[in-house]
Amino acid sequence: MLFRDRFKIILLLFSLFTGISALTRLVLLLSVWRQTDPGLLLVVKEFGVGLFFDCATFSYAAAPFALYLALVPERFFLSRWNRAMLHGGTFAVLYLLLFISVSEYFFFQEFGTRFNFIAVDYLIYTREVIGNIRESYRLTPILAALLAVTAALYAGIRQRISLALDAPGHPVAGRLRTGLVYAVVPVLAFSFVEQPLTSISPNQYANEIAGNGIYDFVAAFRNNELDYDRFYPTREEDAVLGRLRELVGDGRSRFVSADPRDLRRQVTAAGPEKRLNVIVIVEESLSAEYLGVFGHPDGLTPNLDRLSGESLLFTRMFATGTRTVRGLEAITLSLPPLPGIAIVKRPDNAGLFSWGSIMRGKGYDTTYLYAGYGYFDNMNAFFSGNGFDIVDRSSFAAGEITFANIWGVCDEDLFRKTIREARNSYERRRPFFSIVMTTSNHRPYTYPEGRIDIPPKTGRGGGVKYADYAIGRFLAEAQKETWFKDTVFIFVADHCAASAGKSEIPVRNYEIPLLIYSPAHVKPGRVDTIASQIDIAPTVLGLLNMSYTSSFVGRNLLEPHPPQRAFLSTYQKLALLDRDRLVVISPQKQVRSYAYDDATRSLREAAAPADVVADTLAYYQGASYVYKHRLNRIGTEGR
Repeated sequence: MLFRDRFKIILLLFSLFTGISALTRLVLLLSVWRQTDPGLLLVVKEFGVGLFFDCATFSYAAAPFALYLALVPERFFLSRWNRAMLHGGTFAVLYLLLFISVSEYFFFQEFGTRFNFIAVDYLIYTREVIGNIRESYRLTPILAALLAVTAALYAGIRQRISLALDAPGHPVAGRLRTGLVYAVVPVLAFSFVEQPLTSISPNQYANEIAGNGIYDFVAAFRNNELDYDRFYPTREEDAVLGRLRELVGDGRSRFVSADPRDLRRQVTAAGPEKRLNVIVIVEESLSAEYLGVFGHPDGLTPNLDRLSGESLLFTRMFATGTRTVRGLEAITLSLPPLPGIAIVKRPDNAGLFSWGSIMRGKGYDTTYLYAGYGYFDNMNAFFSGNGFDIVDRSSFAAGEITFANIWGVCDEDLFRKTIREARNSYERRRPFFSIVMTTSNHRPYTYPEGRIDIPPKTGRGGGVKYADYAIGRFLAEAQKETWFKDTVFIFVADHCAASAGKSEIPVRNYEIPLLIYSPAHVKPGRVDTIASQIDIAPTVLGLLNMSYTSSFVGRNLLEPHPPQRAFLSTYQKLALLDRDRLVVISPQKQVRSYAYDDATRSLREAAAPADVVADTLAYYQGASYVYKHRLNRIGTEGR
C-alpha cells in the first residue's frame, strides 16, 4: 500500500491536529456567536475553509517528519531509542498543540483575532510578554490541566503508535515514494494557499474563525514589512503626489517649491510665538467610549470628564492604528500609517522630520518618558534618533518607584517623574516639550491598592479608573509648580482598548479622546471635526503661533475649513474615513468602500465617490513614497 505502516503515525497526528483545531474553532465561534449571528451556510464555510487551512498548516510540519520516517534505517527505527523518542515526541507535540489552542483562546478574547502581527511582536519581547501572562493568568492550574488532558489523549493513542512502530519493514524505495507524497503537499500549499482565502464573509469574526492561528502567525512573521507599490492599488506617481500637495496645503502656508514631490511648506503664524511648555500624555488603550463625556454610564473617568469642560475637547478624534507604536508614530511624525511594521520599529528610522525636531530646533528640552523599558518596540532608538532625550524605567531611582508591574512603573510614579523633569528644565530657564507614555491601563490591570473603589486585577474598568485617578493627581501636583500656568497639557490615547469587530475596519473601535488643557492660554470648547492623531502636532503648533517649515501630512484642526477625514489601519488594511464614506485598501490591490452612519457607528458596503478613492490613494501611496524616498528626512525634505 502507498502509506506504509510507519507513516500511520503522521496520519494519527493529523487526526489529532485537525480535531484540536476544529474544537478551537468551535470554542472561538461560540465566544462571538452574537457578533457573528451565523447561519448554517456560514458555519459550514468556517469549518470547511478552516479544515483546508488546518491541512495546509499540518503539511508544513509533517514534511520533515515524513522525510525522517522515509530515510531512517530499519534497524534504528525498530530500536528502543527511536521508540522512546517517538513516544516522547508525540506526547510533547500533543501538549504543544493544546497549549497553542488555549493560548489562542486567550489571545482571541483580548484582540478579537487569531494570532497575528501582535503575537509576532510579542514573541520578540519575551520578558514583558511572559511576565504579563504570569501576572494576568493562573498559570499553574492551567498548565497542570493541559498536562492532564495531554496524558489522557496520549493514553488513548499509545497503543496505535506502538503498532505502527512494530510494523514489518518495507523497502527504501517504497518508503521514499510515500515520503515524496508528504513532501509535495506543502509545496502545493505554499504555491496556492493564501490568507485572503479566509475572506468568506463581510463579518471579520467569521473570517478569523475560518483561519488557522499557527498559519496566520507564520504569515504575519513573513510579511513583517509590506511594500506598498507591490501589494496595494497605485496610480501614476506625479498625479498622486500632486493630489497629496493639494490635500496638505492650506491658506496659511505656502509650498517652498513647485516640485510635485516636495511637500515642504512654510507655515507662517499670524501673531507672536508663544513659548509655552508642552506635555503630551499618551494614555494606554483609553477608548473614548470609557469617558462619561462620551456617554459611558459607570463614572470611570471623573477627572477627565471634569477636565473636558475646562479644555478644548475634540469629539471625533481617531487613532491611526491598533498598537502603541502606531499612535506614537502618528503623533510624532504626522504621517499616515504605512502597511506592515510601524516606522517606530523599522531600521534606519532616525533623522526624520518630527514634532521633536521642530521643538528642539526652537530651543526646547525634548523628552520621551516611558513607564517601562524603552527597548520594547524599539521606542528608545526611535525617539532618541528623532530629537528626544529618553527617560524610561531604567532612569528611575529605587526611591522613585512605589509600584510597578511587568509593563512598568505605575502612572503616579511616571507623572511624578514627569514633574521632576519639567522642574529641572524650568530651573535651567529652558522651555520643555515632553511626550509621556503610560502603561497602567493594560493587562494585568494592577495598580496601587486603595486609590480607587475597584480592586486591582479585576479588568479594564479598574485600569481606566486608576489611569483617570492618576491624571487627577498629576494635575493637582502640577498646579503647585511655577511653570504650570505657561504649560499646555494634551491628553490623548495611543489606541483603543479593542480593535476587532464585525467589519474589516470597525470605525467605532478607533475613537479616542483628545483634550488640550491650559487654563491661561487655551479657551475651553468643543471641536467636532473628524480628525486623526496625525493632526495633533500641527494643531498644537498652531495654538503656539509657531512659524516653521513643515513636511507634515496632518493639518491644523483650528484653521478655517479643516478636512473632515481620519486615517485608520490594521497591520495590512489601510482606510480613509471621509465624512460618511470609508475606503479600505488591502493587499492584492483591493479597494472596498462603505457608507458610514455616524449615529449608529455602522457600515454598509456602498460605492464611494471617485474623488474619495483618489484621496485615499493620494494619502497612502503618497506617504509610502515620501518615507521610501526619505523625503521627510531633516535637511532632505523634497530633494
